[in-house]
Amino acid sequence: MRVLILGGTSEANLLAASAAGAGLDAIYSYAGRTQVPVNQPLPTRIGGFGGADGLADAIRHEGFTHVVDATHPFATEISRNAVTACAATATPLVALERQPWIKAPGDIWIEVADIASAVTALPEEPARVFLAIGRQHIAPFAARPQHAYTLRFIDAAGRPLPLPDANLIVSRGPFTLAGELDMMRARRIERIVARNSGGAGARAKIDAARELGLPVVMIKRPELPDRLRMESVAEVMHWLGHRACLGA
Repeated sequence: MRVLILGGTSEANLLAASAAGAGLDAIYSYAGRTQVPVNQPLPTRIGGFGGADGLADAIRHEGFTHVVDATHPFATEISRNAVTACAATATPLVALERQPWIKAPGDIWIEVADIASAVTALPEEPARVFLAIGRQHIAPFAARPQHAYTLRFIDAAGRPLPLPDANLIVSRGPFTLAGELDMMRARRIERIVARNSGGAGARAKIDAARELGLPVVMIKRPELPDRLRMESVAEVMHWLGHRACLGA
């Protein structure tokens, strides 16, 4: 058995630790968008594969017998490529996919389908907006230049931000409720834009918005091709024929 883990999430990191603890022959793959990725206890590769065909070639040439897609719920390109490549190579595929957040009493959510709809959902009058959506999807918000934006990236921007009034926080989660409340109060945040990523590591901002009575423009998850899905490292390890290690 030789396993390819398409990673980049906290769940993928837990899986890597469990796979290493079980002595699995596995490779952890990063897309390469983060300048300083988290170190893994497995051999690691960084960078894309060159589409579905390139991923299929890698599966064949590297002798991967199983693929685990533990990428971000909004990483649609690699997830679709994984479905196509695994079908082409008859390689078993499972998605380690966290549950989305569920709206709770007190939440003020404006649910939208995509980034373009999130831009449209912002008010015409100037507001202080926390864009909690990562660096890849910032540019469309330049269409709403009247707002003062707070951004948070894992790495420094590296180039000028495409927004006329933006302030960047460089920090890596997980984040705490107390920390998110302090940040939002200090920056006088009035509205949040977030993707429904699910999981515990990024949830604090949603809980903070509820506590402060702030509206959240919540971007729904994209539709992905049908595939086997599991929600825990233990389930994936069992699928691979091993018990989870290190409490995962």
